[in-house]
Amino acid sequence: MILNWIWIAFLVIAFLMAAGRTIIDGDFQVWSDVMNASFDQAAFAFEISIGLTGVLTLWLGIMKIGEKGGVIEFFGRLISPFFSRLFPGIPKGHPAMGAIFMNISANMLGLDNAATPMGLRAMQEMQKLNPKKDTATDAMIMFLVLNSSGLCLVPISIMMYRAQGGAANPTDIFIPILIATAVATLVGLGALCLRQRIRMDRVIWSWLAGIAAFVVAVTWFFSRLPAEKVQVYSTFAANVILFCVIIAFIAAGVRKHLRVYDVFIEGAKEGFRTAVMIIPYLVAILVAIGMFRASGALDIFTTWVERLVSGLGFDSQWVGALPTMLMKPLSGSGSCAMMLDVMKANGPDAFVSKLAAAVRGSTDTTFYILAVYFGSVGVSKTRYAAGYALLADITGAIAATLVAYYFFI
Repeated sequence: MILNWIWIAFLVIAFLMAAGRTIIDGDFQVWSDVMNASFDQAAFAFEISIGLTGVLTLWLGIMKIGEKGGVIEFFGRLISPFFSRLFPGIPKGHPAMGAIFMNISANMLGLDNAATPMGLRAMQEMQKLNPKKDTATDAMIMFLVLNSSGLCLVPISIMMYRAQGGAANPTDIFIPILIATAVATLVGLGALCLRQRIRMDRVIWSWLAGIAAFVVAVTWFFSRLPAEKVQVYSTFAANVILFCVIIAFIAAGVRKHLRVYDVFIEGAKEGFRTAVMIIPYLVAILVAIGMFRASGALDIFTTWVERLVSGLGFDSQWVGALPTMLMKPLSGSGSCAMMLDVMKANGPDAFVSKLAAAVRGSTDTTFYILAVYFGSVGVSKTRYAAGYALLADITGAIAATLVAYYFFI
């Protein structure tokens, strides 16, 4: 329901802003800008789905081999003590558990192209258990919030953008991003546990402590590396792990005497169908976001905030990164564009540029995730998923800002 009203709000605000600019400023061009944005975003949504088709075809094929080879079931048993408490609606040993684990692991390694197909597989498995096919279950919402909070140990793409932009030390945002995304994940997870009345027993606390310790260990390890080695080592580790997963899945299929190629084709066909199914959902949300941005509403809001912060006597350097913060839950490409624009205008080593990069990596793209994942299984009633996902977004942005001030000021 909340996603319905957010979508309506984007369109209504865009219309009112365009009308106001025409009446007050005599700006007639804004209507062309808004409508052109709608056409461009619709085409962009289709391009995204086409781009996903190949990736989905590949990874859902690999996932099918893993499923029939018993690897997904193995991962499901491995994390069953923890996930069975976070996802009480999913039976122990169900294929959804293994797919959820694979998705979250890929996200942690910054492997977005691999994480999305695995996440879609998890949603398909959870939908099989869903008694109301158009309504999100508690397990789906928990999964979506964990994805939206976006715990990422290796922000490869952001370090790459900073390197291309000429940053003196492209990896200096590695630790701030790791801290911010960990805080966002823990807050989102904790709040949702309270909402779903999940009992925080010794098992959950032990796993959370283990995750926190792992984040601290990774932070310590990379903080001791020479700056020029951080990106090299992190990229190497992520890709080696990914390739090892592919080989392990194939080896498991061979061990079970499967006709691995035929099984891959079977799963690949599911990937193609899934890519087609998500097109309407992507078009709906991206068009609304594009029209909202083209109307000038985002720019006006940012200007008001900067004036308010300065008027209250607080430091307003962070406001330059506000467009990235606001765009992050709406559009991954949009927030990336905002981050690059800040870097271009201020230089890659300016405080606001580093803050924009930290914010960009603190959480994932909430509305894109909601549109793609719920759209892939035909769920239209998302209940409270958007609200708790946005809580993780806000927490991540605040944490990124505080950490950036600590490290870079």
